[in-house]
Amino acid sequence: MSSTNNYQQSTKNHKYLTLSGLEPLVVTPESNFINIGERTNVTGSRKFLRLIKEEKYDEALEVARDQVDGGAQILDVNMDEGMLDGVYAMTTFLNLIASEPDISRIPLMIDSSKWEIIEAGLQVAQGKCVVNSISLKEGETQFKHQAKLIKRYGAAVVVMAFDEDGQADTYNRRIEICRRSYHILVNELKFPPQDIIFDPNIFPVATGMDEHRRNALDFFEATKWIRENLPYANVSGGVSNVSFSFRGNNVVREAMHSSFLYHAIKNGMNMGIVNPTMLEIYDEIDKDLLERVEDVLFDRRDDATERLLDYAESVKGQKKEQEDKILEWRSYPLQERITHALVKGIDAFIIEDVEEARKASEKPIHVIEGHLMIGMNVVGDLFGSGKMFLPQVVKSARVMKKAVAYLQPFIEAEKDGKQEFAGRILMATVKGDVHDIGKNIVSVVLGCNNYEIIDLGVMVPPEKIVETAIREKVDIIGLSGLITPSLDEMVYVSKALEKQNVTIPIIIGGATTSRAHSAVKIAPHYSNTVVYINDASRAVTVVGDLLKKDSKIYKDQIREEYDKFREQFLKRTKKKEYLTIAEARKNKFKINWNTSEIVKPKQLGIHILEDFDISKLEDFIDWSPFFRSWDLHGKYPAILTDDVVGEQATILFADAQDLLKRIFDEKLLKAKGVFGLFEANTVDDDDIEITISDCHAELAEASQEGFDCAQSDKLKFLTLRQQSKKAAGKPNIALSDFIAPKATGKQDYMGCFCVSTGFGTHELAAKFEAEHDDYNSIMIKALADRLAEAFAEYLHKEVRINHWNYTNDDNLTNDDLIKESYKGIRPAPGYPACPDHLEKKTIWKLLNVEENIGVKLTESLAMWPAASVSGYYFANPEARYFGLGKIKEDQIEDYSKRREISNEEATKWLSPNIAD
Repeated sequence: MSSTNNYQQSTKNHKYLTLSGLEPLVVTPESNFINIGERTNVTGSRKFLRLIKEEKYDEALEVARDQVDGGAQILDVNMDEGMLDGVYAMTTFLNLIASEPDISRIPLMIDSSKWEIIEAGLQVAQGKCVVNSISLKEGETQFKHQAKLIKRYGAAVVVMAFDEDGQADTYNRRIEICRRSYHILVNELKFPPQDIIFDPNIFPVATGMDEHRRNALDFFEATKWIRENLPYANVSGGVSNVSFSFRGNNVVREAMHSSFLYHAIKNGMNMGIVNPTMLEIYDEIDKDLLERVEDVLFDRRDDATERLLDYAESVKGQKKEQEDKILEWRSYPLQERITHALVKGIDAFIIEDVEEARKASEKPIHVIEGHLMIGMNVVGDLFGSGKMFLPQVVKSARVMKKAVAYLQPFIEAEKDGKQEFAGRILMATVKGDVHDIGKNIVSVVLGCNNYEIIDLGVMVPPEKIVETAIREKVDIIGLSGLITPSLDEMVYVSKALEKQNVTIPIIIGGATTSRAHSAVKIAPHYSNTVVYINDASRAVTVVGDLLKKDSKIYKDQIREEYDKFREQFLKRTKKKEYLTIAEARKNKFKINWNTSEIVKPKQLGIHILEDFDISKLEDFIDWSPFFRSWDLHGKYPAILTDDVVGEQATILFADAQDLLKRIFDEKLLKAKGVFGLFEANTVDDDDIEITISDCHAELAEASQEGFDCAQSDKLKFLTLRQQSKKAAGKPNIALSDFIAPKATGKQDYMGCFCVSTGFGTHELAAKFEAEHDDYNSIMIKALADRLAEAFAEYLHKEVRINHWNYTNDDNLTNDDLIKESYKGIRPAPGYPACPDHLEKKTIWKLLNVEENIGVKLTESLAMWPAASVSGYYFANPEARYFGLGKIKEDQIEDYSKRREISNEEATKWLSPNIAD
């Protein structure tokens, strides 16, 4: 075709679709299928729509972060909804994404049917994005106008197979519209052909309507024609549409998606929207089912739809494996049995199979290096490709550890037996921090990939990390942390390693860590490689790249990316405008204290819950974060029926329920709590003065009932105030704004608390680990954390209704509590509204926490046991949660004077919130 020959490339000048966020995405013929995340789309996610409508952009960002963490390589953002100001919503959300490097590292797809929203997005999106979409449905003039602007903005474009006569629904209509669109874009407008992505429309099959019989086949053929006749153009689509007729029947839908995608990719489809694990492995689809599915997809017989419907009815509501076939795998050959046991996490027969393998091997070490590693390589491949989930991998590790433990005496008896590992990795939670769930998960995943793990545990000082790394000649150092002081500890470790001329790569992970912190704060102090990882699945790839023989190329690339990121990050933060602390205080959140409701608590003073009945907390558990800790993303209970992770989430939940029942029945964990309610007033703008003179003597005499009194007469809680310049009418908030100033003459009140369900967790986890059971070791810690949060929620409700008695919300459901649909807040030191961990010391002094319930503070002010929660109680109806954000030097100086510490000490504790 002459229209396309003008744009044929020479073999020396390949043209590939190249997109970027903070990181590039180059789509080459060798690239795997590119998955587009679509949950940040108000038309496809009711949750995202609600968050955008309510302007809860921080929570909306978490939806985007979940998409990136879940493996999306492009993020689709759509704000098309009748009640939304789409331009405002798109601009606001994309600007927020730009300040979140872990989200903005991937390219954006600006998705809208309204051109003004698309253009608003193009004006603020960083990197090279994709416009979704334009078409000929409004004629060539509009099509050309929009394409010219997209080209000027430097974006790629999705072109729908849609023209003035409607949507293309046949093969001929698809190629006619795509050919015409391509000719206009490439020949007339000189649009780069590699920046064109055609969507030839995926429609449902097996609907019972004759006109739909060729829907899949026409898509395959049109895709093939596009890739062969429209050089360098790409093809995309939404795969789940094809199985629309079989909603609710996952067995059939998974097979349809897998077969459709398999053939679509073979015909040239290279990107699109697909639930990567709502797929059966193509080679493992039941042969009868596959035949019927492909009869439909390829329109091979007149009764294809009826035959597939009959099959669907026969398997409806059933699991893919029938109960009578569960143990069929025991008849497999030895290697297949071992691999099956590892992949499925079945340890019942592993000793028997390993013993058989040992007897057949020359040396026992060969069983590990052969049979077991062959199986674990399958696990690693499935996990890396998104076909296994984290809980399954941890179960696989349990099987592996039991097998290795059985073989160990045989290996030691031979003396010369030594397992060959792929590398040696030191893992440590840094000094002052006690949290290790994430670190342990990464260790398990890396162990599954034949890396030797040296785990130093928690609260590890820099000198021990350096000493061990040198002595053990490790290949990589992994540092983990959850609380914000851990960020500075990681900097100290990097400096200590540099001082000793250590040249070992560092990987960084943990809840408070980020690519921004790693690039801006850690990397400049270390001349070797620093890499941030945000989930366990990425750890395997990063470690593998770091330990390759030619790793210098990868390390240089990381260094270059981080240097560039740091430069851009610092430029961006310097552009932000800030108020002085005096100006911020003038713009404080104002409450009319003449009319605001203030309720005096029924009983002032301190109350201790020494041996709380932990089973009362079951109904208060928020299960959604539990699943996230296992890298399963979704809201409970919907996650249990989710197309992608529902099956694995259900299995995990059942295991959690079993262990939770043991916790309750056998009293495996002990719960303790303490809280206090006090007279309070704001003084000196940002301080809250606590008066405890009303803690009368009779309370001391009633100590046998759980009441006690603090020793001093007055204490102060110090709060910090937002300093970023706000839009007109928006205040700069501090927590002190929610307590009546002393100058008003109004007596106000405030509470604080600490609860823990962690007593016994460490011992139980150690017991499980000694039994080579990482799965339950991680499970008990995850459940203890959930119970601690449940305890905090339970106690807050008790305080609101019975002790303070300022509300009567006892009819709230657990879902209402999770959504915080009640009056008052319970912010916590170390969290967004109050990032100052030093405030915990004041809570500990006021409530006498360590003496009363045994919860201690580490030198970095982490709580021990780790499954503990502390915070404040504010009752004012106008109290709200907020994020402090960045603050400036003048507030640091003011804060250090109020705290009576040096500027250096203040900077140490607040460094993550200090504007560069």
